[in-house]
Amino acid sequence: MSAQDGGARGGDSVHDAVGAYSLGVLDGPEATAFEAHLAVCGHCAAQLTDLAGIEPVLAALAGPPGPPREPAPPGPALLANLLDEVAGRRERQARRRRRGLHLAAAAAAVVIGGAGVAVLAADGGPPAVTALPGPHPTSPAEDAFHHRMTDKKQATDPVTRVTAVVGTERKGWGTHAVLELKNVKGPLKCSLIAVSTKGEEQVVSSWSVPKWGYGVPGSPHEAARSPLYVHGGAAMDPGEIDRFEVRTFDGRPLVKVEA
Repeated sequence: MSAQDGGARGGDSVHDAVGAYSLGVLDGPEATAFEAHLAVCGHCAAQLTDLAGIEPVLAALAGPPGPPREPAPPGPALLANLLDEVAGRRERQARRRRRGLHLAAAAAAVVIGGAGVAVLAADGGPPAVTALPGPHPTSPAEDAFHHRMTDKKQATDPVTRVTAVVGTERKGWGTHAVLELKNVKGPLKCSLIAVSTKGEEQVVSSWSVPKWGYGVPGSPHEAARSPLYVHGGAAMDPGEIDRFEVRTFDGRPLVKVEA
């Protein structure tokens, strides 16, 4: 008999012998043949794992113990029922795994979409991802600049013509600063620097400017007509700051704003 194709009981498929093997009713040659098949068949190995422990359950259902007797081979109906139960159990496990994957995918969609998506789960079914109203029209920096900053200072550099407005507020850890930048073209990489009254410098924030720029009136790029808003913090009290400077990464000053 072949371990792959032969039958462990008569002419039956070797896969059908998993129930009989789990009950221990295969004779020596049949058991040996099935074990050889089991070594190369993941399907039968999984079924055998699911059937583990079924023999004590059947023994308990058989009634009170009696004199020892030779176990009778299980009939085809019992084996079929055992295998059907295994198949049903595996299908239920697969459904639970699929539902877990749906939940994970929906959670990932919420993380990726941010405030733009929400997860709605129907009873007993996988969740559906539905769109909510679009993202907030302004950035946190712009919101803070317009609605929280009461102390603002402005300057325009006479050479670069770059205009900056810096709003500040006192925090327990130092100073929260928000920059509104206009009439700047790139490509550039820039930083907002807080300079103390003692000459100490701290980087508040850094950003890149695309070639079409920010806050450029009449620009053919719609996004370039709006100012740039960035914010950050300095470990200085507002009274310790002498000025703010916008510089390129190579040290070229674009505009200075007195604090």
